[in-house]
Parts: sequence; C-alpha cells; structure tokens
Amino acid sequence: MKFTKWNFIFLVAGIIVYTADIGVDFWVASKYFYEGQYCWAILILCFRSLSSLITQIFSYQWFKNDWKGTAPGKLDWIFLVHFFQCGIFIRYWFALKYGCQAAFRQDSIGDVSKPDPPNIIQKQAIDVLTDINMLRVFKTFLETTPQLFVQIYILMEHNNHNFYQHAAIIISFCGISFSMVDYQISLRKSLPDKEELQVLPKLVYLFYKLFTITSWILSISLVTVLSVRSSIILLILLWSCGFAWTLKQHTTFCKSKEMEYLYRTVVGIILLFTFFNIKGRKTKACISIYYATHTLVTVGILLVYLFWKPAVIKEVHLTIVSILTILSLVLGIIFLAVYYKYFHPTTYCKQQTFFDEVDRRGGDNMEAGRFQNFIMQ
Repeated sequence: MKFTKWNFIFLVAGIIVYTADIGVDFWVASKYFYEGQYCWAILILCFRSLSSLITQIFSYQWFKNDWKGTAPGKLDWIFLVHFFQCGIFIRYWFALKYGCQAAFRQDSIGDVSKPDPPNIIQKQAIDVLTDINMLRVFKTFLETTPQLFVQIYILMEHNNHNFYQHAAIIISFCGISFSMVDYQISLRKSLPDKEELQVLPKLVYLFYKLFTITSWILSISLVTVLSVRSSIILLILLWSCGFAWTLKQHTTFCKSKEMEYLYRTVVGIILLFTFFNIKGRKTKACISIYYATHTLVTVGILLVYLFWKPAVIKEVHLTIVSILTILSLVLGIIFLAVYYKYFHPTTYCKQQTFFDEVDRRGGDNMEAGRFQNFIMQ
C-alpha cells in the first residue's frame, strides 16, 4: 500500500473541512442563542464538547503509547496542546509532514544523509492518517450524528423549513457515510494483508452505509417526535446491547484497562447507528442479526405511527419520512448484500500469506500498529 498524491490532496481538504466544521458548530449555536432557543444551543455545544474531550483523550493516549521511551518534554507539550483541545491539529501536522515525504518522495527533514527507507515513510504516513480517520469516526458518532438528530427533530416537531436546514441535513448524512468510507480505506492501507478498495467497491460500500444509516436515523427521529422519553429509553437499551457485545468480544484495542472501557463505550455508541466489527473475525452471523434487528425495529416504529397517527406531525410529513425510511432500508440492505457477496476482503482481495525479502527485512524493525488485529467491515 502506498500513500499517494491523491491521499495528500484529500488530507489537505480534510483539514479545511475539519476547521470549517468547528466554525459552523459555533455559528449554529450562536444562531440558536440569538433566537432564544437556548436548549438547542446548549445541546449543540454539549455534543461538540463531549466529542472534543473524548477524541483528545484517545489522541493523547496514542501519542503516549507511540512515543514510549522518548524525552518527557515532548509528551509534556503534547499534553498541553491536547488540554487546550487542539491535539487533532498536531496529528494533521504530522500527517502533512509524513504524507508529503511519502507522496512526493522527499527525504527526511532530520538528516538528509540518512533518509528513512521508503517503506518506513509510507508506514508512518499511513499510520498517522489511520489514527486521524479513527478519531473522525469517533467525532462523527459523538457529535455529528446527535446534532443531526436535533436538526431533524426541530424540522419535524416545530415545522421549521428553510433551504439551509435541508441542505445541512443532507450534507450531514453524506458526511457520516464518507467518514466511514475514509476510515475503511485507510484501515485497509494499514493492514498488510488487505488490498486497497477500487472505485466500484468504494461506491457500493458508501451507498450501503449511507442508506442504512439514513433509514435508522429517520426511524429514531420518528420515535423522538412521538415521545422523547421513549427514544431515550430505546437508545439506552440498544447502547447497552452494543456495549455488552464489546465486553463479550474481549477487545484489546487499548493498552490500559480504563481506556479499553472508554473505547468499548464509544463503540457501543457507534453500534447504535451502524455495524462495527471490532475483532477482525467473520461477520456474516453478527451483521445478519444486527440488520435483522434494525429492520424489525424500523418496521415496528412505522406500524406504531400507522395505527396511532400522532397529531404532532402532519400526515404528509409522516408519509414522506415513512417512504424515505423504507426505501433507504431496502436500498441499504441491497448494497450491503452486494458488497459482502462480491467486494468483501475475503472474496475480493487475495490474502498475502508471504512477504518478499525486501519487505521482510524492512518490516522487522517496524512495530505492529494498533490496527494490526483490528478491522471494521
């Protein structure tokens, strides 16, 4: 796997989008404050703060693990940067540094006479990008998805309609799906026995995530409009099931027990919205049970609306949302079946069971990354 010039271009675009996203969050919160809707403003800021806190914790711990045995002064200023919630920018800096060297074949800045081997530089660039995309997945489901719930709830409950709100909701759905695809791509690069996804598998995977996540979010939004308490109870119940599953899997993603439980907690939140394979094992049975459960819950929610016909939503809205929910669910399952039938790694990619002499010699000095025994499908 190689870190290409296109990867570097998308990395730069990711920095711009991440910075813009911060500004948009504060702009939306200030707009709600200005309109006197303090509850929505506080929710937006709470989601932003929680997401930032958790991603900073994981980012610092990964720096601490990767820089074990280095000068304590380095970790001190790294901790200070993360304390002020700017750790992700340090990671982007290293991504730009290693990515530029890997993509444009530049020598190491430290000592031109002893440049790092190309495979080392490639691994550094891919590993740091994988870490960033993992943190983006955390941010997506700790911040973007809850904010999307708030936007849909306001749209359906209070009948507030404008072009920007609809555009923001559509962009959020796409952003969630793209973050999953980006991570899947970078994860494939970080694992030596996985080949890179081509264009068609990427599109199939994107539509699978986009449609299944859209259907599920719309379903939970309908429950929220019907009863906020019922929605919270349902989410807590489903999160408990996801968290219990992570406990049963005995995950070993983090080096400390406390961080591992935090990781399992976050994975439980991700499992509320999409399937997340955390052990790199066969997923046929697990993913079938997961989406069968989502299908049953979605159908049950629509049946409740069909018989109760709550007055809180106009019938035309209910009809549109119901059609979108069912259509998204059906399309998502179809793309899911196509992906696992034709483009899953065990089918689409040939597993590499050996290394040539050059790769083996270069790999002997490289410690296996934290994603070595981890794959998300």
